[in-house]
Amino acid sequence: MPDDSTRRARALRQATTPAEARLWQHLRDRRLNGLKFRRQHPIGPFCADFCCSAARLVVEVDGDTHGERAAYDTRRTEWLSQAGYEVVRVTNEDVSVRLDVVLEMIREICERRMERRKSQLLDRE
Repeated sequence: MPDDSTRRARALRQATTPAEARLWQHLRDRRLNGLKFRRQHPIGPFCADFCCSAARLVVEVDGDTHGERAAYDTRRTEWLSQAGYEVVRVTNEDVSVRLDVVLEMIREICERRMERRKSQLLDRE
C-alpha cells in the first residue's frame, strides 16, 4: 500500500494545471537535453512539481493565488536547499508566454549544477 507522500503525489498528478501540463510535455521522456524529470515527485515532506534528481533541481510552477502561500513556500525552499536542491520558480504566465525562455533557463541550470557536482566528485578522488 502506498505511503501518504505517494498518495499525495498521485492526487496532485491528477490535478495538473494547464501550465504544468504544457511544461511537462517538454520535460517528459528526457525531451529536454536528455535530462530525466519526474512530475509531482515526493522529496521528504514535500512534492515537487518537477524534479531533475541528477541536477538536484526542483522546478515549481506558481499560479495566480500562489502569493498567499509565501510563508509555506519559504519553508519549503529552505528545506529543499538544506537537502541539496536548487528551487526555481516560474509562473503560469512564464510557461504560457515565454516557454522557450523557461526551458532554456531550466536546461542551463541543470547543466551548471551537473557540471559542478561532477567536478566535486572528481575533487574527492
